[in-house]
Amino acid sequence: MTVVPLQYRFDGPEDAPTVLLLPPLGTRWSVWEPQMPELVRRHRVLRVNHRGHGDSPAPTGGYTVEELGGDVLSLLDEHRVGRLSVIGSDLGSALATWVATAAPGRVRSLLHLAGTARTPRPHWWRAVGERAVSAGMAGIAGEVTGSWFTPAFAQRCPDVVSRMVGEFRELDATGYAGCCAALAELDQRRLLARVRAPTVVVSAAHDPFLPPGHGRRLADGIAGARFEVVPGAAHLVGIERRDRVNELVREHVVG
Repeated sequence: MTVVPLQYRFDGPEDAPTVLLLPPLGTRWSVWEPQMPELVRRHRVLRVNHRGHGDSPAPTGGYTVEELGGDVLSLLDEHRVGRLSVIGSDLGSALATWVATAAPGRVRSLLHLAGTARTPRPHWWRAVGERAVSAGMAGIAGEVTGSWFTPAFAQRCPDVVSRMVGEFRELDATGYAGCCAALAELDQRRLLARVRAPTVVVSAAHDPFLPPGHGRRLADGIAGARFEVVPGAAHLVGIERRDRVNELVREHVVG
């Protein structure tokens, strides 16, 4: 398995407990800005960009969740990060599950945002990846990012929506397509019983891509997991309902 050196950054006190933030597909580490003030007070925060996102390299070909997770574990080993908490969203949620089962002694707690154990519409994700390469990221931006925010939020905060869509358009199409292939093959239902870390699963009430049923099934598969539905938000719940998500971060990670 080839390991890719991911772009990363640390924030917060060097001697504090570490929190790893794994972003959704199609976003960069800036997606976590609403959570950073809450986290850096008492934690060392490690953010990464997936392959083809930001300045992370983008090998050709389709990737697997195992390969993407291997990138993350290699980075943790390089910086000698021991036990840590993990917050993951979308593709980042799948990587959080993988890390928690591949290195169970390493993960102190898990927080899933807009997660699932099995990706819906796998054929659609393969087709989206192919179109990203053939037509460019701008050609699929409307189709993909349309699930990110509710219409009310888009009207209220057009600058936020414009910034996130702009970052999506700047991604490397090859890396994005490779990550789409990983999502298309995602089925972690048998892994869930091996998760031992205390877990909270959060779904957005108005997420058209991963409605709350996905989060419920994810939580049901993890022993003792808590499930929360956040109203008034679509897929990027950490941005749209930063108030409620930050409350859950305080309760489950910071506390």
